[in-house]
Amino acid sequence: MAHDQQHAKTLPAELGAPAFVDVWKMRATIVAAVFAVIAAGLAFMDGKGFDSDHVLRAWVLGLMLTFGWAVGGLALLMLQYVTGGKWGLLLRRPLEAMSRTLIVVFVYWLVVVVWMRKVYLWAQVDGSNPSNVAAALKAGFINEAQAHALVFKRPMLQPEMFFLVGLFCFTVWAIYAWRLNRLGLKRDADSPANTPMWIKKMENISGPGILVYSLTMTAAVIYWVMSMDPTWYSSVYGLLFLVGQGYSVLALSILVAILLSRAEPFKTILRQTEQQDLGKFTFAFVMLNIYLAFSQFLIIWSGNLPEEIPWYLDRIRGGWGAIVTLDFIFHWLIPFSLLLSRDIKRNKKRLMWVCGWMLFAKAFDLFWLIEPNFKDAARNLHFSWGILEYVAVPAAMVAFWAAFYCTRLKQRPLVQTNDPHLAEILEPEHAHA
Repeated sequence: MAHDQQHAKTLPAELGAPAFVDVWKMRATIVAAVFAVIAAGLAFMDGKGFDSDHVLRAWVLGLMLTFGWAVGGLALLMLQYVTGGKWGLLLRRPLEAMSRTLIVVFVYWLVVVVWMRKVYLWAQVDGSNPSNVAAALKAGFINEAQAHALVFKRPMLQPEMFFLVGLFCFTVWAIYAWRLNRLGLKRDADSPANTPMWIKKMENISGPGILVYSLTMTAAVIYWVMSMDPTWYSSVYGLLFLVGQGYSVLALSILVAILLSRAEPFKTILRQTEQQDLGKFTFAFVMLNIYLAFSQFLIIWSGNLPEEIPWYLDRIRGGWGAIVTLDFIFHWLIPFSLLLSRDIKRNKKRLMWVCGWMLFAKAFDLFWLIEPNFKDAARNLHFSWGILEYVAVPAAMVAFWAAFYCTRLKQRPLVQTNDPHLAEILEPEHAHA
């Protein structure tokens, strides 16, 4: 056996984010501006004036991506406090920074609140007024299944409830983000002798917080995505998004950690051992993601009930079969196949490519979930300039979020020096000769 290094490493004096994070911020801002201009241009390409419909649909996709990183980052932070482990020393500060981007997601959500009537059928047809539903049904604007769903779900599917539930969820997430970030700073300033007390305190807050997150996140995705089709219901819908957030947050976190390892302090603390462990963790979410998605499909397919299968038929027929096939390949088959490899998980450059691909696959999956909800697209995959908004609008939103994330990342030291795993992670790695 040969030692890669003979002595334990030592942390550098400067633990803040490297200077190149400012370069990331500048580039992200430029990308956001460029794609915002492209999105505005595409909105006029159909020759029918400003196409706000596809802009808002794509806006929801961008909202769900950034929401997944901000709130999913908060959830993964709480999970780390509950479970412990060396991976927390690597990802704690990147995850804290993600949770502090919640204000950007809130602004994105307010745009959807203002223009909800362009996105949600139930916001256009008031289910609490039977005459409005009957008129919409007679005019062919809705079908019988939609009319029944709008009346049956009228206590829930109301603009006021959409706003109040969303506001409540953001308040809860903000309180948890503020509390955990504030206590994280206090822990840094305290004596290392009090670290066990801080670990217990964070665990006591985060344990119930994970349950609260699961409930509020489920309520949010039901309103923001699931209710685009008022006839659709699924008992695992929230769980699918919960696992999907872990899938994308881990991919983004690993990507950030590897990029930060080009300089100190992550250059010292990111060892191949922990990098491989993070790859294994991500692989578990890839497996769980496809298990839940396929289970939902299998149960509905085997039941073959007329009130359930239209949701899948809208996403399989009329050309959408090619998209769902690609979604399976992009979202599961490729990450699954690549993350099986130990060498890929230990190679920084290759693992970065896998994580980047997973983020793209997540966006592709959201496109498949969102676009077929609308009458012009259900069972009718067709090209239009508006479809390209699904690239331009989310790219601008994600880039702006990334620029803001960089400012949050630079606010605190990247390493928590009183972490009990610090000494272990600074030990030399061993390699078999």
